[in-house]
Amino acid sequence: MGVPQHDGHAGWPQGLAARGRFRIVQWLRAVPIRWRILSIALLNSAVVIVLVALIWNGSKVLSSAWDDVRQVRESDKILAKLESETSRLQNLIHRYINQPSPDLFAEILLLREAVLGTLTTRASTDPMLSDSVEKLERVTSRFLDGFGELRTVQATIAKTYDEQVLAPTRDMAGLYSVIEGATGHRDALIWPALGKSREAFTSLLVAANAYYLSLASASAEEARRNTDTIEKTIPIMADQAENDLQRMALERLKTKTAELRAGLAKLSEQLANRTDLLRNTIDASQADAIGAIDDLSVKMRQREQKAQETFDKTLSDISRRVLSIAVIFLGIIMSAGVLIALSIRLPLAQIMASMRAITTGDYDRAVQGTTAKDEVGAMARAVEVFRENAIAKRETEDELRASKERAESALLELNTAQQNLIDAERLAALGGLVAGVAHEVNNPIGISLTVASSFARRADMFANELKSEPLRRSKLDEFVRTSRDAAQQLVANLQRAGELIQSFKQVAVDRSHAERRQFNLSESTDQIVASLRPVLKKAAIGLSVDVPEGLMIDGYPGAYGQILTNLFLNAVNHAFSGGRSGTITIAARARGADDIEIIFADDGAGMTPDVQRQAFDPFFTTRRNEGGTGLGLHIVYNLVTQQLGGRMMLESRVGQGTTFRIIMPRIAKGQPTITDAAADGTSQWPNRTMSST
Repeated sequence: MGVPQHDGHAGWPQGLAARGRFRIVQWLRAVPIRWRILSIALLNSAVVIVLVALIWNGSKVLSSAWDDVRQVRESDKILAKLESETSRLQNLIHRYINQPSPDLFAEILLLREAVLGTLTTRASTDPMLSDSVEKLERVTSRFLDGFGELRTVQATIAKTYDEQVLAPTRDMAGLYSVIEGATGHRDALIWPALGKSREAFTSLLVAANAYYLSLASASAEEARRNTDTIEKTIPIMADQAENDLQRMALERLKTKTAELRAGLAKLSEQLANRTDLLRNTIDASQADAIGAIDDLSVKMRQREQKAQETFDKTLSDISRRVLSIAVIFLGIIMSAGVLIALSIRLPLAQIMASMRAITTGDYDRAVQGTTAKDEVGAMARAVEVFRENAIAKRETEDELRASKERAESALLELNTAQQNLIDAERLAALGGLVAGVAHEVNNPIGISLTVASSFARRADMFANELKSEPLRRSKLDEFVRTSRDAAQQLVANLQRAGELIQSFKQVAVDRSHAERRQFNLSESTDQIVASLRPVLKKAAIGLSVDVPEGLMIDGYPGAYGQILTNLFLNAVNHAFSGGRSGTITIAARARGADDIEIIFADDGAGMTPDVQRQAFDPFFTTRRNEGGTGLGLHIVYNLVTQQLGGRMMLESRVGQGTTFRIIMPRIAKGQPTITDAAADGTSQWPNRTMSST
C-alpha cells in the first residue's frame, strides 16, 4: 500500500483542493484528538436536542388531537352501549307482553337500571355527551314510563280475560254438562243441535286462547263466528228440550254466551289499546332514542374526523421538519467527520507505513509526523523510538548470533550427556524390574529343579536295587512315598512360579479383562464378598458390608472385583497375620452427582509411615520371605487410577488399622487396552491375586 509523497509535509497530496484540505487538517491537528471526537458528539447532541424540541412541541398538539380522538371513541362506546341496551330492553318488553314471567320482568328491571345508570354515571360525565344527556334522558324516561303504562294495560287485559272470558266459558262448560246429563238417550231430538253447539263452544275456547296469546285477527274472527253459532243453536235446543232442567240450563247458557260475547269485545278493545301503546310509546320512544343516538354518533364522527385531520397534519409537519433538520445536521456532521477522520487517518497511515517498513527490516526509513503536537504525533515519536531500538536490537542480535554459534557446540555436548544419563536411568529401572522378576521366580524354579534332580537320582537308585536284589514291599513303599513327596513339591513350586509370572503380567494393568457395562454396585459387591467367604472360615475375621441399593456404575465390574479381592487378601495376610482377629468393613456412598466413594477399612496391625510411602510401589513387600510379591496394592492402584479414572488414598496407624478410600466416577474414564498377555493368547487375570505388603 503506497504512501503519498511529501514536500516538507510528508504524505499530503498536491493540488489546490488538496492544499485547502491540508490547511484545514493541519488546523484540526492543533486540537487534541479527544476534543475532535467530542466535537462530533456535541454536534450529535445538538441534533438530538433540536429534534427533541420539535418532537416535544408537536407531541403536545398530537396529544391534544389524540385526546379528542380517544374521547370520541369513548363516547361512541357509551352511545353504542346505550343503543344496545335500549334495543335489548325493547325486545324484552315485547317478549314480556307476549309471555309474561317473573324472570323476564326482573331482567327488564335490571336492564332499566343499567340504562339509567349509563345515562347518569357515564354519559353525564362525558364532556362530549354532557350537553345531550338531558335529551337522551327525556327520550329514555318516556320509553321506560311507557313500559309502566303497558304493564297496567297488560294487567287489565289479564283481568278481563280471566273474569269476562274464562269465567263465562267455565260456566258454559258446566251448563253443557247439565244439558247432556238431562238428556235421557242419544236419539233425543235435542242431541244434534246440542252436539253442534258443543263443537262450536270447543272451537270458541281454542280461538279465544289463540287470540289472547298471539293477537291473530283470524282467531278473533273465529271466536265471534263460533259465538254466533252457539247463540243460533240455543233457540233450536230450547224448542227440542224434554224437561225443565234442560230449559233452565239453556236459558242460563244464553245469558253466559251474551256475557262471553261482551267479554271478547272488551278484550279485543283492550288488546288494540295495548298494541297502540306498544307501537306509539315503547317502539316510538325507542326509535326516538336510537335517532338521538345516531345524531350524536354523526357528530362524534365529524369531530373524530376533524381531530384525525389535525393529528395527521401535525404529524406530517413534524416529520417534514425533523427530516429537514436531520438532513442539514447530517451534512454538517458528515463534513466534520470526514475532516476529523482525515486528520487522524492520514497520520496513522504514515505510522502504519513506517511500522510495515520496520517489520520488513527496512530500518533506514525515517518515521514521518514526529513534530506534530497531537496524540498521533506522540505515537509517531514512539514508533521512531521503536525503530531506533530495532536498529540497536539488530546490532545486538548480530553479536549474539556469533556468540550462539560458539555455544552450540558446547550445548550439543551437554545434550548428549543428558541423553546418556536418561538412558542410564532407564537401564537402571529395567535392571531393577528384571532383578525383581528373577529373584521372585528363581526360588520356586530352583526348588523344582533340586526336587526333580533328587527324584531322578532316587529313581536310578531304585532301578539298580531292582537289578541287584529282589523287590521288597518296604522298598516299594518308600519309593512310592518319596515319589509322591517329590511330585507334590514339583506341582506346588511350579504352580507358585506360574502364579508369579501371571502376577508380573498384571503389573501393566490389563484393562481389557472384562467388557465395559453398567452394573449395580451393591449386587457386584455381594457377589465378590460371597466368593471370599471361604477365606473367612479359616480366620477369626468379621466382615461388614454397607453398600446402598441403586448405585449404578458404567465401567468394568471385573476391575472392581479385582480391587476388592486384592484389598481383602492383603488385609487377611498382613493386617490379621498370625491368627489375629478383627473386622473388615466395606462401605460405599454417593459423592455428589458424578462420583462414588468406596471405603475399605480394617482394624488390624496397621502400617508404619515408611511402609505407607511405598505401599503402592511395584515389588515392595514386607513379607518377601513368606512368599509376598509386592504387586497386590500396585495392581489395585493402577486399576483405580488408570482403568476406572479415579483416586485412591491410604490412611493407617500402627495398631489401629488401615483405611483405603477410593473415589471413582460413576462413568469410568479409562479405556480397555490389549496387553502382551492378551496378545500371546494367555489369560490376563489369574484365578488368584497376590498380596502387596
